[in-house]
Amino acid sequence: MLWIKAFHIITVITWFAAIFYLPRLFVYHAMSEDKLSKERFELMERKLFNGIMTPSAIAVIVFGLWLLSYGYWGNWMIAKLFLVACTLAYHVWCGYTIKQFRENKNTHTHRYYRFMNELPVFFMIPIVILVVVKPF
Repeated sequence: MLWIKAFHIITVITWFAAIFYLPRLFVYHAMSEDKLSKERFELMERKLFNGIMTPSAIAVIVFGLWLLSYGYWGNWMIAKLFLVACTLAYHVWCGYTIKQFRENKNTHTHRYYRFMNELPVFFMIPIVILVVVKPF
């Protein structure tokens, strides 16, 4: 079980690294004005999302469900799973945003993406506190 927990933590770190980096690319993408820069950001965003972020999210879910099968339940876990669902919704939003940029339908400024870049912190901090402290 410790191996499963270790791989779960590793994949969570990888997933959140991508979750923090991708919206930062959106900031720079929204600020770019020339075609070459826009194409470069579209390529970087797609590779990060499809090559790292989504596989990491899948691995997080697989290892997390595996750990749950060992009986990791409590009220803290229900709260954590809600926050994980919020993080998954954010993940989907990132995919939608990539599509918007690719189709030249982005309507948001770099300031919007700077704000959105900070949002996952509000998921990560309580998730870590819930797992470590188990307050309820």
